[in-house]
Amino acid sequence: MTDPVREALALWGLEGAECSFVAGRENRVYRVRSATGDLALRIKRPGYRQEDELVSELVWLEAMDRAGLHVPRPVTARSGRLLERLGGNFVDVLGWLPGKPMGKSRTPLSVADRTGVFHVLGAEMARLHAACDAWRQPPGFRRCRWDIDGLLGDAPLWSRFWDNPTLDPATRDLFLRFRQVARDRLGDPRTSLDFGLIHADLVRENVLLDGPVIRMIDFDDGGFGYRLFDMATVLLKSMAEPDYPTLKACLIDGYLGRRALDLSLLDLFIAIRALTYVGWIVPRMAEDGGAERNARFVAEARELCATCLRDSGVHQGEGER
Repeated sequence: MTDPVREALALWGLEGAECSFVAGRENRVYRVRSATGDLALRIKRPGYRQEDELVSELVWLEAMDRAGLHVPRPVTARSGRLLERLGGNFVDVLGWLPGKPMGKSRTPLSVADRTGVFHVLGAEMARLHAACDAWRQPPGFRRCRWDIDGLLGDAPLWSRFWDNPTLDPATRDLFLRFRQVARDRLGDPRTSLDFGLIHADLVRENVLLDGPVIRMIDFDDGGFGYRLFDMATVLLKSMAEPDYPTLKACLIDGYLGRRALDLSLLDLFIAIRALTYVGWIVPRMAEDGGAERNARFVAEARELCATCLRDSGVHQGEGER
């Protein structure tokens, strides 16, 4: 255990607690075993989020916990603050949630009740969205925006996917044409889209199964966005499943059983979600497996975008120029 970890633990009165490294990318996460239960210590990557964004995430999680959602509960430091600064890093502590991940992305789904899990996940997603809409955000609340600009603008949240250096000219042209079509559809005043706070990263690793209960973790990328974006993230990571149509139907049924949602642009959002990874991978290509992941992201996005552009419902009228 490194000295910064010991210093961070001390800020929460956890000196001497058993601690083990769990994962590290945007956050370095450690599992802490304390007398009152297991906790997650998160040391933030410098520069990834501003202080007000990080505090907003924790306040949001507190509110969702009070609303009965199965999400990590922030733990107050000795100072009374939810977030502390340690050198050039920010740190926080969350309650450790029981359960095991639903699975791994790109690995065949292996759960006992596949359809039941997707139905409950859809319902939990709807509960999250409803609770977010019912919550009055405090002054100064700030999170990223997965809106038209955040997804398809000149400076998307996860980089300019069309500038991925591995794209051949035909693929780059396809992505640019799709980008224009998608911008036109999302910006059409006749288009009705549900917008509000979303998790934004409901991949299998961030969905914990604990018997009949589903818990959601890692709200690091959560912010304001289209509710279809949350559903698209789940579905994108399951398209290779042999029973994908059934899983998709169960996710939708679970959601609509709790909350209404216009699904007419769902397939468009699945393609948009695929494109975000083409941008996300650019600064990570040098990592182990980065080149392979990039090739997979590009191929997947190319297929989905081409399918959408062939769909007359997506690029009708002057949509494609």
